Parts: sequence; C-alpha cells; structure tokens
Amino acid sequence: MTGIIGALALGAFVMILNETVLTVALPSIMADYGVSAAAGQWLTTGFLLTMAVVIPLTGYLLQRYTLRGLFVFALCSFLVGTVLAIIAPSFGVLLAARVIQAVGTAIVMPLLMNTTLTLVPFQHRGMVMGLNSIVISVGPAIGPTVSGVIVNSLSWHWIFGLMTPLVVIILVLGIIFIKVPSATRRLPVDVFSVILSALAFGGLVYALSTIGGALENPTVPLVSGVIGVAALALFITRQVRLTRTDRELLNLRPFKNRTFTLSVVMIMIAMGTLLGTVVILPIFLQNGSGLSTMTIGMMLLPGGLVQIAVGPIFGRVFDRHGPRPVLIPGALMLALGQWLFTTIHPGTELGLIVAFHTIFCIGLAMLMTGLLSAALSGVPQQLYGHGSAIFNTGQQLGGAIGTTIFVTVMSAVAAAETGAGSALVDGLFHGAHFAFIVGGILATIAVLCAPFIKGPQRG
Repeated sequence: MTGIIGALALGAFVMILNETVLTVALPSIMADYGVSAAAGQWLTTGFLLTMAVVIPLTGYLLQRYTLRGLFVFALCSFLVGTVLAIIAPSFGVLLAARVIQAVGTAIVMPLLMNTTLTLVPFQHRGMVMGLNSIVISVGPAIGPTVSGVIVNSLSWHWIFGLMTPLVVIILVLGIIFIKVPSATRRLPVDVFSVILSALAFGGLVYALSTIGGALENPTVPLVSGVIGVAALALFITRQVRLTRTDRELLNLRPFKNRTFTLSVVMIMIAMGTLLGTVVILPIFLQNGSGLSTMTIGMMLLPGGLVQIAVGPIFGRVFDRHGPRPVLIPGALMLALGQWLFTTIHPGTELGLIVAFHTIFCIGLAMLMTGLLSAALSGVPQQLYGHGSAIFNTGQQLGGAIGTTIFVTVMSAVAAAETGAGSALVDGLFHGAHFAFIVGGILATIAVLCAPFIKGPQRG
C-alpha cells in the first residue's frame, strides 16, 4: 500500500508543481518565440482549460479502467507532453505539449484521492491525507521558486529537461508497486454529457481567464461565461436524470452530504487564495519594490517548507480528534494571513512579508489536510470516484476564480491610480491591498463554514 500511495503522490507532486512552474519563465519563452504576453498566458490558460474538461470525466474513468491502467496512461501522457515541451520548435507545439501534460495531471489527482480513501485504514487516513496536502498546496507554492532558480542558472527548457527523468522514475515505480486488483465495469458513455461537461467547465474557466481584458473587449468573457453557465445547468439536469438509470457521467449525489458540500466550498476558497496570492505577490514585489525573481522565490520558499513539515502533524491531529481542531484554527490562520497582507506597503520589511506568508501557509496546510480527509467521509464508497472528481473540479475552478479576482482587482486599482497621477509602485501596492481585502473576506467565509464540517464515522 505504501508503494502505491507513494508512487501516486510523487506523480501528483511533479504534475501539480508543473502547473505554476512557468509563471517566472514566461518572459523568456515570449522572447524566444516572439509572442505577446496575451499569447504566452495561453500556456497557463490552455493547461487549466484542459484540466477543467478532463477532471469531471474521471468519475467515469475510475469505474471503467483499472488503477494501474489509469496511472500508466496519465504518466505516459505527462511524459510525452514534457518531452515535446523540451524540443518544441514553435510556440504552438509548446502549447500542445502543455495540453498533453494537463490530461495526465487531471487524471492523477482524483486517482490519488480515491486510492487513499479506498486503501488506507481510517485510523491512518488523516496522516496520509496530510502528506497528500503537501502535494496539492506546496507544489503550486514552490513552482515559481523552482523555475526562478532554473531560469536564472540555465534556460526555461531545463524546467522540462530536469522533470523528464523524475517522471520516468515515478512511472517505473508505479508499474512495480501498483498491482492491486481493481473492480471495473463496462459503462456506456453518454456523449452528450461529455460535450456539455466540456462546454460548461471549459467555458467557465475560459471566461474567468479572459475577464481581465473585459474592459477592452467584454464580448469574449461574456459569451464564454453565458455558454458555460447554460451548459452547466443542462449538464446538471442531465446527470440527475441519467443517475436514475445508472448511465450518468458524473454522479452528483455526494452534494446531498453537508460536509462534502461545505468542503468543496472551502477547498475552492483555499485554492483561490493560494493561487491568487502566489500570482500577485511576485507581480507587485518585482514591479513595485524592484526585487529580483530569485529573491521573491526565496521569500516564498519558507512557507512551502513549513507546509511540508506540518502537514503530517496536522494529519495525526485529525486522526485523533476529528476535523474541527484542524479546520477551525486553519481557517482562522488562512484569514489572518490574508488580512495581514492588506497591511503591506512599499516600506514593509521583507521579513514581515515572509512571516505573513508563513502564517497563511500554516493555515493552508491545516485546511488542506482536514478537507481532504473529511470531504468524502459521509459519502458512500461506491461514489468515491465521482466525489473525487467533483472535489478536484472545485479545486481547479477555485484556483481559476481566485487568480482572476486577485489579478483583476489589483490591475484595475493600479491602472486607476496611475491614471490619476500616482506612482506605479503606489498603484500596485494599493491594488494588492484591495485584492487581499477580497481574499480576507473569502477566507472569513471559510472560517464560518469550518465548525459545520463533521468527522468520518469510525468503523
């Protein structure tokens, strides 16, 4: 069992790290291929779009195919995309490589969560989920640090070059250790549900990723958002109807459990504030304070290291005392971190910013551990695959929403202030101030939700 979870966790860590690893490398990639910032952003947007389309399908895939088969497919897909990224002769090929990588990433995350819930005994589940929380939250947090070191020392190609042997090793480990029998069943695929799912989640993520330019061209995000919402309504209606005949693509019955529903809301807030913070901190510190990429990366590193250290500890607390002793203080620290960020100004000492980020990261580690462990505690085991798919879709949507809100608010305030004659540095810091106020409000909502999360029934 340890080998199975270990292989899945290592694979997921590399893949989630890859999700944010290009944020620092984008200027170099744009210069090499001669593309604009808007085009370069598609390396992230295309990745998120693919994830949003594929993850809802994993509830079906986990029932139809074996654990080993899905793992090998996911790792091979990611490996092909990574190798293609190394040799990409054009920007279009690099974008295609990112899409192929995203397919593997979208499958591995629900696979890790579903396998942990199925194989790990209840009394050790919190500790293992604490380790899994490191995969989900630390990967995106240290991605910019890793890429900053590599880009400063070598070139952006080495980001994928160094990743390749790791993926090969993890694939071999998975083939060796993942040998448990998996119960599969032949299920018909409802093609219309697949189309609706792609339009719904793809449309929503695309609308969110393009909303920053809504003032200049509101048509694209508006049309995409309308299509996404309409398709989502049709998708939900169709899944409810197909569930009666056991032909659904994604079973929505986990939402009948209050703990699951609140966990999805809280994981969206956690991922939204995480990715929003990771994206805008480097922007205003680099452009406003003139700090180097390497310095900013090193500033974000302590928070990630603290998460690695405390994740398993909070997992043991969960195992002994249930979710509330982990989730309530975790939500409070997450909110405290966001409100402390609102006090940052151009003269704030770097040590204080590191301290604020570390407080935020400790809260994030507690939340992730508790939510991963408690989310499916009241959901029947036969619905674990569907619940994992919903939970991971929530993570991706939450990350996309959070990033969009933080960047849009900061950019709008900064543009308004610089247009009125303020200095760029003041505009950026004031914009970040308002963005973190929004983050603080969202995190406070998580504080209100935390006491209502119930623990697993022992048995």
